[in-house]
Amino acid sequence: MINLYLIDGTYELFRAYFSQPTYLSPDGRSVSAVRGIVQSLLALLRDDDVTHIGIAFDHVIPSFRNQMLNSYKTGSDTPADLLSQFPIAEQAASALGLVVWPMVEFEADDAIATSVARFRLDPVIKQIVIKI
Repeated sequence: MINLYLIDGTYELFRAYFSQPTYLSPDGRSVSAVRGIVQSLLALLRDDDVTHIGIAFDHVIPSFRNQMLNSYKTGSDTPADLLSQFPIAEQAASALGLVVWPMVEFEADDAIATSVARFRLDPVIKQIVIKI
């Protein structure tokens, strides 16, 4: 039986960014948020109850929601050193063997909701856990 964990990578990256001390890579780039999210993902992977993980990351790109509301998530208030960590976090999650959804037109929430709708009645799915 499958225990499917669905993660909003954007939320987790923000959480890690604001909760971790500053950490720089050898080339001087800020990687505190990546370090924090990787630690969280490794903890999940060590949990025997977790069998499958999907993680979705928002990309700061104008979407149909911006056409509905001009001020919708423009990304203008996101620190530049956090924005630069999104691609690294996606690469790290992928390197851990996770299913990564880089959300371009839609958002992480959309991927999570779609996954729940798609898999909720699948007989091999024992449990779906949304980690936020």
